[in-house]
Amino acid sequence: MNDHHLTEPIAAMVWRARYGGGPDGDANVQASWSRVALALAAPEARDRDAWRARFEQVLTQFRFLPGGRILAGAGRTHGATLFNCFASGTLPDALDGIFSALGEAVVTLQAGGGVGCDFSPVRPAGARAERSGNTAAGPLAFMRVWDAAASALSQPGGRGPAMLAALRCDHPDIEAFIDAKRGGTLSHFNLSVLVTDEFMRAVEEDGPWSLVFPASGHAPVADLPVCERVWSGTDAPQPCQVWATLPARALWQRLLRAAFDSGEPGVIFIDHVQRANNLRGHEQIAVCNPCGEVPLPPHGACNLGSLNLTQFVHEPFGQHPKLDLAALADAATVATRMLDNVYDVSAWPLKAQSTVAHATRRLGLGITGLGDALAMLGVRYGDDHALELADVIMRTVSHAAYRASIALADERGAFPAYDAASYLGSDFIQTLPPELIDSIWKHGIRNSHLTALAPAGGISVLANNVSSGVEPIFALRQQRTMRRDDGSRHTVDAADYAWTLFRRLHGQGAPLPPALVEACDIDPLRQLQMVSRLQAHVDQGISKTLNLAPGTSFAEFESLYMEAWQLGLKGCTVYRPEAAIGDAPLRMAETGCGG
Repeated sequence: MNDHHLTEPIAAMVWRARYGGGPDGDANVQASWSRVALALAAPEARDRDAWRARFEQVLTQFRFLPGGRILAGAGRTHGATLFNCFASGTLPDALDGIFSALGEAVVTLQAGGGVGCDFSPVRPAGARAERSGNTAAGPLAFMRVWDAAASALSQPGGRGPAMLAALRCDHPDIEAFIDAKRGGTLSHFNLSVLVTDEFMRAVEEDGPWSLVFPASGHAPVADLPVCERVWSGTDAPQPCQVWATLPARALWQRLLRAAFDSGEPGVIFIDHVQRANNLRGHEQIAVCNPCGEVPLPPHGACNLGSLNLTQFVHEPFGQHPKLDLAALADAATVATRMLDNVYDVSAWPLKAQSTVAHATRRLGLGITGLGDALAMLGVRYGDDHALELADVIMRTVSHAAYRASIALADERGAFPAYDAASYLGSDFIQTLPPELIDSIWKHGIRNSHLTALAPAGGISVLANNVSSGVEPIFALRQQRTMRRDDGSRHTVDAADYAWTLFRRLHGQGAPLPPALVEACDIDPLRQLQMVSRLQAHVDQGISKTLNLAPGTSFAEFESLYMEAWQLGLKGCTVYRPEAAIGDAPLRMAETGCGG
């Protein structure tokens, strides 16, 4: 196939494998765009042809990249979901309920969706099971069962099933969870610790930390003291028995060492997530999707898409490069309508997912190609000017998306769970300009949440290998390992989009500009500050991995997760080259979160 839109060989391979191929495959990328635009225009009651044309226009040249499930499935007949990821329902602490949840997860994974699950409600290993009198296996044992089930599945385009397992920082099995990836197990899971502010303060103060489990509904364990905690699946304190007490800093150091050595677990600062939730008065966040950018309630769903910033840069690498913010805002407006229409054309693995998702109509509009776009503008990632630009970019996208959603509410109605007083009082909504808040009050809003920054791995490669999501350029040139449909892997050369563009404009012998740098050259603290600036205009989460330079010591790393918490971020993960196993740099691209 010779498609002039696919100038990078790896992009053509990804298009064939994930998005354009199959028995009812598209002739070329333009045909894929036409298929998606036609499918997403179907819910339009008026001016359907005009909206189809606008949708196709914003897709052309990869300006807007809908989530991978949308690109792969919209307009096709196989009935796969167009939603990238889901949250599991709240796990019960009962064997039949746990395996019922596993069945739901398997159905979801087979349909093409990833799954995030909080295993905190499962009683710790060694506890007595009242009904059988047996000893409980603990959450890690059930994670291994889920992992084995995922190994038996294949997803569209040869993608590996994607799951996230989370466990509270005060669960009695947290130490085993922290160490779980050291042995190379749980290969289909990303792991994240749900970290509370109470724990972080105990770390700061070098205080004790109690590992607990709810006593309600269980036979009490003799001689264990009782305290009160708000536990997963609840919104009020409940009595919990204290299984053990240890120094908070010792547990924190154990987590940091595991993350430094193996890249996992990541952390989700769950109190930050709960406070920032636009619907905190309506729902309890259970977990995040597998890549962490969308905190979700039980059975919630991710509806993702990314605006490709490289296509909004005029005169790249020139004397006076400029970012076209007006065009970016217009594209964000159209993309918001497209993503809202996904709700009305998608299949759903489970009825419960459809019910929960339709109640709020969450969207996850974000950006990709940030690292490339900054280089094309002559701005080094992480510098003060880059932080200011990121702030302007994300503010532009966020405000345009909110305006579009307000207009949709005026046309189609607000999301069913909308309650004006509660919604308008939420922390993030209060940061919007007064005119937007007034408009929400007058007209309502179609979608409870509008913005999330996904890793966008596969779709960024499709767009001729632009830098993924909000990450810096990982490598100007590299070899990447691709998975075939039969599960085998092969290695291909890949050049970064901005590097290729610079060489085309200025020749092979021209010295690289100072802004064209790789991730390992950027101070990780500056990377955290970039996330902080973006987070101010993101009502959900951001998938961003701290990229450490080769040779980074543990002493240089160990303060970064604390810095992330102090900056008010919602989570953090790390990539260290020495800790990579196999094709770890591709891990986000293969999980399907946004790609």
